[in-house]
Amino acid sequence: MIKQLKASILIFVILFVIVGFLYPLLITVIGNVFFPWQANGSIIYKGNEPIGSELIGQPFSNPGLFWSRPSSTAEFPYNALDSGGSNLGPTNKMLIDRVENRIKILRNSGITGSIPSELVLGSGSNLDPDINLESALVQIPRISKVTHIPENVLRNLVFEHLNGRTFGFMGARVINVLELNLALMNLEKVYGR
Repeated sequence: MIKQLKASILIFVILFVIVGFLYPLLITVIGNVFFPWQANGSIIYKGNEPIGSELIGQPFSNPGLFWSRPSSTAEFPYNALDSGGSNLGPTNKMLIDRVENRIKILRNSGITGSIPSELVLGSGSNLDPDINLESALVQIPRISKVTHIPENVLRNLVFEHLNGRTFGFMGARVINVLELNLALMNLEKVYGR
């Protein structure tokens, strides 16, 4: 009985050291050596100041910038501690009200024509940092009107920031909104805004 208890405790200690310390240390070292950008949060800097992550969306309300997908995380938009879908069904009154409110905001901002669903519905995680090409292009007239940057220049900027599909064939081509807005802010300096 005591022999079995000692063996059990020894196995527990060995596994605790391997699983609790050695394995996480090994994975951390491998991540930092081979994937330092990803292992450190894919942080985007403006100068020396971190301003966001490439992987987590940001709320933008300035009419002179591209807007992200809506986020309905608790406490504040894009709260990484509250990632997950709203789980509201298509007939849910709260979801319908959110969509109608978002459409009203987009229409009041000057967006005409059809509005991409991506600009009125959150992603499955509510943290999506990207929008598709259509969602970026529909915002160009609004941004041009506010910034006085010609629409063709904004269109070129959007296409310069269009990322390819994952592994070349999975998913849609998307644009990281934070990176696009940083480039837009640099462009605004050129156009004297």
